[in-house]
Amino acid sequence: MQPTLCADLRQCLISSAENTAHLPVVEGAVVINRTSGSSKLGKYVILQLCSRTQMEIGTGRGRLTQEARLRRGKEAQQGKTKTVIYKFSVHVEPDFGEPGAVLVMNGSRHKFFLCSVTLTASDSRRIHVDCNSWVYPISKTKGPRLFFSNTSYLPRETPAALQKLRAEELESLRGDGTGERRKWERIYDYDLYNDLGDPDRGPGYARTVLGGSEDHPYPRRGRTGRPPSDADPKTESRPGLLGLDVFLPPDERFSPSKMSEFVLNSIQAVVHFLIPELKSLTSRGHGDFESFDQLTEDLYSDQRRRPFDRKVINRLKHFLPVISEDEELGREMISGLNPAVIRRLEVFPPTGRGGSRSSITTSQVEKNLDGLTLQKAMKERRIFILDHHDYLMPYLARINMQGVCIYASRTLLFLQADSTMKPVAIELSLPGEAGGEINRVFLPARDGIEGALWQLAKAHVAVNDSGHHQLISHWLKTHAAVEPFIVATRRQLSTMHPVYKLLEPHFKDTMQINALARSVLLNAGGVLEKTMFPRKLAMEISSAIYRTGASTSRPCRRISSRGILLNEIITQNQIISQGMAIEDPGEPSGVRLLFEDYPYAADGLEIWTAIKRWISNFCSVFYSTDDAMNSDVEIQAWWSEIREVGHGDKRGDGDWRPMNSLPDLVEALTTLIWIASALHAAVHPRRGTAEFAEFMADPDKFFLTMLPDRFTTTLGLALIEVLSRHTSDEVYLGQRPSPEWTDHARVRQLFEEFRRDLLAVEGTIRTRNSTTALRNRRGPAEIPYTLLHPDTSNVRGEGGITGRGIPNSVSI
Repeated sequence: MQPTLCADLRQCLISSAENTAHLPVVEGAVVINRTSGSSKLGKYVILQLCSRTQMEIGTGRGRLTQEARLRRGKEAQQGKTKTVIYKFSVHVEPDFGEPGAVLVMNGSRHKFFLCSVTLTASDSRRIHVDCNSWVYPISKTKGPRLFFSNTSYLPRETPAALQKLRAEELESLRGDGTGERRKWERIYDYDLYNDLGDPDRGPGYARTVLGGSEDHPYPRRGRTGRPPSDADPKTESRPGLLGLDVFLPPDERFSPSKMSEFVLNSIQAVVHFLIPELKSLTSRGHGDFESFDQLTEDLYSDQRRRPFDRKVINRLKHFLPVISEDEELGREMISGLNPAVIRRLEVFPPTGRGGSRSSITTSQVEKNLDGLTLQKAMKERRIFILDHHDYLMPYLARINMQGVCIYASRTLLFLQADSTMKPVAIELSLPGEAGGEINRVFLPARDGIEGALWQLAKAHVAVNDSGHHQLISHWLKTHAAVEPFIVATRRQLSTMHPVYKLLEPHFKDTMQINALARSVLLNAGGVLEKTMFPRKLAMEISSAIYRTGASTSRPCRRISSRGILLNEIITQNQIISQGMAIEDPGEPSGVRLLFEDYPYAADGLEIWTAIKRWISNFCSVFYSTDDAMNSDVEIQAWWSEIREVGHGDKRGDGDWRPMNSLPDLVEALTTLIWIASALHAAVHPRRGTAEFAEFMADPDKFFLTMLPDRFTTTLGLALIEVLSRHTSDEVYLGQRPSPEWTDHARVRQLFEEFRRDLLAVEGTIRTRNSTTALRNRRGPAEIPYTLLHPDTSNVRGEGGITGRGIPNSVSI
């Protein structure tokens, strides 16, 4: 599709120098990420400019300038990213017009990471091109890379000189479902989750293929085309190099600086956690925790030189006994890492989707309602439920055959006068005979055997909630859900499309981190199978929840009918359907929470409102009417491909809103950006029947035996440390890596307004966190709720474990 560069390069350059000296000159600067050899690239890299206003006769494409080489590489630093800045000059014909694209040819033997190209014309006009991609040798790609300028065009507004290039570029990115991909290929395609198992290692490593079937639906992933395994032709073979050598299009890969930090963080986690633990296990010869003192020391010992804030560690260590308090369990349900599952109870007793009724009775609950009857407490909207029952029951028998002891749970909570939650009853369930259930209800108690049983019941609830958080709220509803949108965006929206430019920062690094997750975390025998209770059934359970659209016994209103796909999201309608808010047109978000001290919802609604205002303003710049949006062929193809292919297992008309109006587009984009940024930040980690006689003899010892062994616990902590770190190149909501990401003055003005809105939200969050009456925001350890603190004000590139910040994308 792209023009062929001069065959006799030397003769071309000599001729050019003789014949073009009198022509106007466009000066340029090229910024390349500094890696080994990048300071010597100048003589191997050639550029050409493509006109956006003048067409080459007979080609249907914009006119090209002569070729230009890079010169005078100078080392520099942008933030914490080390770069090399090269200069170049291009002579242009008087009737060349204005540049609209840049062709880059890498004549070296090595790839390099191209950050940007900036052009300055003879009249001092600047044209900026954000690249942020790996450029491979032309000996591999067989053609130069094409980068369009930062000017946005809807398809029908594309200059004639760029129309053919726009169409050809998109066509070249679309895979056809065949062939094994090579690392230099910029090709996007879809595939099933057939890369989790490793049947060639043995039957124990075989895993169900997710996606493409009614029984096991799932979002699609990016296709690699690796050959099938020998043992099962439906399962893709495993990648080499410890599972890390996975194909990704060049635009989706970590930058050199991020990859370097990611590897370093992983090594540090091993040093901080696993090596000391291995030494300890070798010397002591066992793997279980022997006492709570040992547990505390393993978690908070200074000997491992952990990089956490020392004040935070001391507070956690001091308040560790308080974690077992009832109110702390309730607080975690609304300000912890899984805060969108709790809902108001509307019918008592709770009833499952299959008609199974809870065994919790009115008299059991009323013992802890501060003198209220259950009927009055429900009428006052003060009874809530955390439901981990229905989705687990079909799997419990198989889960518990893997050497663990897990129960399904229903937890009823009471909203107290100070807006704190306290659990008032916990029901634990196991499958019974003939499809029945074995249930037992536990009630609050502080002392004796009943007190120990209550603590054990709360521990099982916490285990359920932790597993749901990692598998569903975190992996499925952010990582897996977003990937098909990335693939569809690359295949159907030109980089010139304004919506592409809007979404681009919200897709940064997602496909790379997802590929790593499938290779070493979610795969058969991977870290999450070792550290989470569902073990090898983990991903199968996430597929079941994707199929039903809900993990609770009372399905909430489908978000896809008012947004994109997911069930637990903080749109106004979803909070209302969870029973956590009521409609109120007087509020900026259109809803009023039942109680103010719900940190996730209170802060989340502020963020949602700011995002939606920004998206609405942005879209109105480019679409003046609904008809303008309806006639956008790229947007319609994008939405159709997401619905029919990317999330094709959920393509039913009832699962998706149409794309017929500007509000439809605004709602879809707002929801997608919310998922990729704020929702992920809110749920992302920052930091057989028991023998009753054994329990009676020593409840504490029995409790410790229910925990994972010390090495598994430490492995989980090491993983959390790696996944909790922001890298220094992180770009937060309300930020862009370059101030020249668009040349549209009005859009830049609107983005600045969005940034100011988020700074105001930061101030609101700080005020809330300092308000002592809002007890759910700090808890007994006095650590403020900052998971939805945007950190837009962080312009210094502060990385590490900060416990705050909303990155633009699902990037870790």
